[in-house]
Amino acid sequence: MKKLSDYLFYQDSWATIYCGDCRDILPMLEPVDLVLTDPPYGIGLMHKDGTMGGTSRNIKRWAGQINPIYHPFNDNSPIDPSPLLPMSKNQIIWGGNYIADKLPPQRCWLVWYKRVNGQQNCYGDCELAWSSLDQPIRLFSYLWMGMLRDGEQEEHYHPTQKPVSLMKWCISLVETSQTILDPFMGSGTTLVAAKNLNRKSIGIEIEPKYCEIAVKRLRQEVFDFRWKENIT
Repeated sequence: MKKLSDYLFYQDSWATIYCGDCRDILPMLEPVDLVLTDPPYGIGLMHKDGTMGGTSRNIKRWAGQINPIYHPFNDNSPIDPSPLLPMSKNQIIWGGNYIADKLPPQRCWLVWYKRVNGQQNCYGDCELAWSSLDQPIRLFSYLWMGMLRDGEQEEHYHPTQKPVSLMKWCISLVETSQTILDPFMGSGTTLVAAKNLNRKSIGIEIEPKYCEIAVKRLRQEVFDFRWKENIT
């Protein structure tokens, strides 16, 4: 039987990454302050013609079989969110509207608005996150439509990648969160956001290539901080 250390992929003073199936790893972890994640919720299953949203772009192409930017990922079945809930006092789960029947009713849904100049976004004008927070509904406006994006131009590593600014906003809604867990880490955006806010994080990802990308992103942040320190 595997131990937690058998899944350890990377660790520094800010972040810990485990490579493997979160269903195997979660039972071995201690509870954290906040679960913040963007899990698979069955887009591939719901769009049997292979399309995402309102476009003809093929999921397989996004996943790297044609476009080498992306590595394979599986979004053919919605997750069971129940193992995530006992892992923390607070949870924020993007795509929660797809699995709302598996989550308890809550009043604080998070809305990410990503349109520009009234133009319809073919991937949806908004995305929704279910949250356990005892707050009113919250809205975050941040353009993320193809090459049109607010803020710094982040390199795109994953077909369902979220902006770092969005994840930083989510973390800021839970001021007491010192350790953040993302059981579906992808390219590590949640971990980068946590580090930028001086919070510790744990990421779990089943695809080793995305674990490598997350490590690279975290290390780039280290290099950036050292460079800034050297010029001040």
